[in-house]
Amino acid sequence: MKNLSAMFEKLYLLVKNNAGTAVIDNPAIPEKNREAVINDASSSIIEVLKGQVEGGKLKDLVNYFQFTGVFNNPLISNAERKFANKLNNYYQIAPAEAAKIAKALIPPVMQEIIKESKSEQNKEFALSSLIQKLSGNRADALLKQLAVA
Repeated sequence: MKNLSAMFEKLYLLVKNNAGTAVIDNPAIPEKNREAVINDASSSIIEVLKGQVEGGKLKDLVNYFQFTGVFNNPLISNAERKFANKLNNYYQIAPAEAAKIAKALIPPVMQEIIKESKSEQNKEFALSSLIQKLSGNRADALLKQLAVA
């Protein structure tokens, strides 16, 4: 779990760095809720990525990280939807506004994760490391299974 929390912290910082207009400067989100909203955006992304691994959609996840130009990817729309639902349910932000906030924040963060996954300096988001953390250290078996598929 320690590895997952380190990854979550890095993701939280990525989200926070991209949260300017969507969250920090947004009058729809009271200042007292901004940290929690950033946290919810991070957890939405983790939940969607983890869902891919646990749902047996590892190949889709790997493809997402290999083909960076995929903006209308189901991973992004799932993370947007999950985050928008949290905004609506926990912060009473109207669905249309919640969707707008999610669309402004999630895609740039997801693109940043892809960029980071390809960076030699950032091992935290390297694809094998990411899969390992999301799968609870079952990555080797999962990756072998993927190679066979």
